[in-house]
Amino acid sequence: VLFPYTTLQVMEKIAAGDIFYRKVTLPEGLTTVQMLEILRRQPYLSGEISLNPQEGELMPETYSFIRGDSRDSIVLRAQKAMDAAVAQVWKTRDAELPLKTPRELLILASIVEKETGVPEERGLVASVFVNRLRKGMLLQTDPTVIYALTGGKADLGRLLTRKDLQVDNPYNTYKYAGLPPAPICNPGRKALEAAAKPEASDYIYFVASGNGGHNFARSLNEHNRNVREWKKKR
Repeated sequence: VLFPYTTLQVMEKIAAGDIFYRKVTLPEGLTTVQMLEILRRQPYLSGEISLNPQEGELMPETYSFIRGDSRDSIVLRAQKAMDAAVAQVWKTRDAELPLKTPRELLILASIVEKETGVPEERGLVASVFVNRLRKGMLLQTDPTVIYALTGGKADLGRLLTRKDLQVDNPYNTYKYAGLPPAPICNPGRKALEAAAKPEASDYIYFVASGNGGHNFARSLNEHNRNVREWKKKR
């Protein structure tokens, strides 16, 4: 479907108040495959998606557009917004952060985004992973294993098993040390900021509290107690 107006006509209609802006939202934490599917299902956008954005390259945001705008145009805007956000947040990072590049920041932020839906926890969750990286510990984060199993193309649809944790895949942080090779989703601005400036803590474990958040621990014994409490609630 071709856009029915020239640029000049659009400017004239905007000036006259005749242009109606529509919106499409790309939520935080979705994979690129999931975000592109949202754009494909948006009936007021036009054209096929010819671009090939990689995981973590699209900024979660609500984008305004005019009926007939191309799907590629939203993808480009989301890519530019993510590039700008990562560059800006990278400049504000903690000096002692054990991350070498903006891309590593993006990868860590994607894990933080997937690990908690509680905004107030992002800084502590980030601190756990940063502390583990500093100690040379395995990150052992379930969302990376889920990504190893699904490739980000669909939800797993079930709980992870012990066998899942043994999958031989570079995204499996129970098996391979350090960060995974690429982001596992598209993190939002707050997750980027948490990864760049984690809260100061000596926590190296966390587990779901059963109340929507997490319980954090400094030692394995403390963590095991928290796990037992979580299992009781579950």
